[in-house]
Amino acid sequence: MDIDTGMFTVPQTVGSVLCCKCGIPMAPNAANMCVKCLRSEVDITEGLQKHVTIVHCPECDTYLQPPRTWIKAQLESKELLTFCVKRLKNLNKIRLVHAEFIWTEPHSKRIKVKLVVQKEVLNGAILEQSYTVEYVQQEHMCESCARVQANPDQWVAAVQLRQHVSHRRTFFYLEQLILKHGAAASAIKITQMDQGIDFFFSNRSHGVKFVEFVGKVAPVRSRNDKQLVSQDSKSSTYHYKYTFSVEISPICREDLICLPPKVRSSFGNLGPVVICTKVTNSIALLDPLTLRHCFLDADQYWRSSFKSLQTSRELVEYIVLDVEMVSSEVNVGGTRYALADAQVARVSDFGKNDTIFNIKTHIGHLLNPGDYALGYDLYGANSNDEELDKYKGLVIPDVILIKKSYEEKRLKKRAKPRAWKLKSLAMEVDAKGRGALEKEAAEYEQFLKDLEENPAFRFNIDLYRDEGYQPSEKASVVDGEDAPFVPFDELLADMDNLQLREYEDDEDSGSMRE
Repeated sequence: MDIDTGMFTVPQTVGSVLCCKCGIPMAPNAANMCVKCLRSEVDITEGLQKHVTIVHCPECDTYLQPPRTWIKAQLESKELLTFCVKRLKNLNKIRLVHAEFIWTEPHSKRIKVKLVVQKEVLNGAILEQSYTVEYVQQEHMCESCARVQANPDQWVAAVQLRQHVSHRRTFFYLEQLILKHGAAASAIKITQMDQGIDFFFSNRSHGVKFVEFVGKVAPVRSRNDKQLVSQDSKSSTYHYKYTFSVEISPICREDLICLPPKVRSSFGNLGPVVICTKVTNSIALLDPLTLRHCFLDADQYWRSSFKSLQTSRELVEYIVLDVEMVSSEVNVGGTRYALADAQVARVSDFGKNDTIFNIKTHIGHLLNPGDYALGYDLYGANSNDEELDKYKGLVIPDVILIKKSYEEKRLKKRAKPRAWKLKSLAMEVDAKGRGALEKEAAEYEQFLKDLEENPAFRFNIDLYRDEGYQPSEKASVVDGEDAPFVPFDELLADMDNLQLREYEDDEDSGSMRE
């Protein structure tokens, strides 16, 4: 009884009826049948495809979307699920509610998808039913892969990447950027050349896309040309081979540069002796005596096209005798610097003379008395730079320090293995002499050391955990103290090896079960 109104309330009850087929009580519906009887009377999946054949290219891992479109999709991905659903016919007669993969063996060449559909049946009743569709993969190479298999040298576009310097440090870094972004995934062949790398593509658009990518990560200039291979005058079809020549600026990180007078005046009389601190699609220059900096884009550089006064291969090791800070730390272009007055001496002069240099350095916040540093020896250098000769009466410092040296601390580590590794492109390399191989190995080792020392340098690179790394139990905690290293939380798991290992474990466990 309702106390406020003083009236009775009728309780709500849900009525039930008997199924007209089996007679069990059920909630009323339009067909007056229970779900089991309704499914036995009506099959809404009748006429729908249960078995479908799809074409798969095993070389590039793509699927054929008729008539001639090839779609790249990974197993159990959203793209592959969408592709499988679209291949079904007569789906417009029913309503698709849900779709999901059913796990199958990767090597079974079968893909199973579970679909849940709804349809209006007797007297307006809506019936929901699930069924499984089996897709059979038919292996067939796409046109580009078939062309490559028939003749690997049958390329359409070639990108010739060159840098006219005496080392390969830039290409080591560029290789990691290409791997991270998958820029060369469509390349049919990669060849290592003397001063660069050649990339071959089966499509001109792939070559153009790769050239655009290189232009976003390095200061380059490019030109292209095409050669007529064949033609059909009746159908007016022409086949060309396209060549893209891409030249990277010879200015590299840690290079010492003397700016031309016009470039110097355009940047407010910067320098003129500056160092290159970073190279992306622009060149970052820093005056080590005043901490003034500027950024030179690719167009500005190629208009003047100057060269380095000295490169990183000419660095000399110094020992720091005394450091006195001149200014506090400042942030210049995302990197911290601090001016300081320092006394340094060449390590090679120990026991020969007492030559000491009083200099100003931009890395005073990193140096302490007794530390080692690498720098350019301008006191004993014989420079023939044309740009430097244009400045009459210019007084240049005897030494310009570039970075702190950790060689002494690395020696204490006694050549311990690294806990990380890098991936590399599958390049064809011509036979080289022993001297060239040793030089390239030394340059690559220096590249790895730069990655350990400079966190900003490895920011855009993927470093992977070395699964075979085993730390030494007998290693002393003091050995290698303060030596630069890559933190473990910056390392990525090598998914390729992980998937391969899981697949091998599945095979082993399957054989045990048998």
